[in-house]
Amino acid sequence: MMKPFAYDLTFPGWKEWMKENQQPAFRAKQVMDWLYVKRVDAFDEMTNLPKDLRERLNETFRLQPLDVLTTQVSSDGTVKFLFGLHDKHAIETVIMRHQYGISVCVTTQVGCRVGCTFCASTLGGLKRNLSAGEIVAQVVQAQKYLDKTDERVKSVVVMGSGEPFENYEPTMDFIRIINDPAGLHIGQRHITVSTSGVVPNIYRFADEDWQVGLAISLHSPNTELRSKLMPINRRYPLAELLDACWYYLEKTGRRLTFEYALIGGKNDQPEHAHELGKLLKGMNCLVNLIPVNYVPERDYTRTPRKQVFEFKRILDSYRVNTTIRREHGHDIDAACGQLRAKHSNVNA
Repeated sequence: MMKPFAYDLTFPGWKEWMKENQQPAFRAKQVMDWLYVKRVDAFDEMTNLPKDLRERLNETFRLQPLDVLTTQVSSDGTVKFLFGLHDKHAIETVIMRHQYGISVCVTTQVGCRVGCTFCASTLGGLKRNLSAGEIVAQVVQAQKYLDKTDERVKSVVVMGSGEPFENYEPTMDFIRIINDPAGLHIGQRHITVSTSGVVPNIYRFADEDWQVGLAISLHSPNTELRSKLMPINRRYPLAELLDACWYYLEKTGRRLTFEYALIGGKNDQPEHAHELGKLLKGMNCLVNLIPVNYVPERDYTRTPRKQVFEFKRILDSYRVNTTIRREHGHDIDAACGQLRAKHSNVNA
């Protein structure tokens, strides 16, 4: 059986482990400090721990879940990593620079089974879920990269490959670890999770009583079109999804974000904008319009820029808050799953 990753444990988990191993409770804080503040690469570097404890940690845990296979740097400062996992699979993580600070986009699964027709992440299907530690390690590795220039990760978006709500518990532990003051101490309001619409876990997430943001991949104003673009809609139809969204709004009082990928000739016409405006009018939400990335394996085309602004104008007329996502990494493999797909083809 493979050893767990050191990053898998929450702070309470480390306290429990220390208790089980007849160690004083304060050792848990020391280990967290070495992992997330000093960001060491080996247990032997944890010099204020007794030698026998370091040996026990070495025997029990793996420290490094990720190997850097490829690093792409865009002219706009976006950095995309392809990380190798212990079982030869690969995942992607992205550093994005915004006016408000640096964010990291993390992956929660190797591949994805949701099957959205415009997304490269689903090519090849779902291979496996990531552990909490494999998700946490993506942020740690990104922060190590930024340490070279004295920069800091300010926010995290769980919007990479995979469906976070189909890997629910590890994703929640990931949030607990990066939010913990003893961990990376990233504020809950600076963390956003995106789901394609796993309705039962939207209710569950609302009941977590957190300040973590929630984004819904919508991509259609009606259930018929959404089923064509997103097969998950057949399992959780749009009406059920919206009921869950209203529950979230009432329970948390937080604004929802709806992600809407504009696909040329599919869901980007004025009638779609009017239908979407009527659907969301009066809801405490933000619609984030995303000109779809070109994926060679898909035949979708991008919506012309002028048409994107017209779509936004129509939504504005319904008083639906709307933004157009700024593109990141246009000169590298920007779409989720693209770099991994290239790597898989090369190594097939």
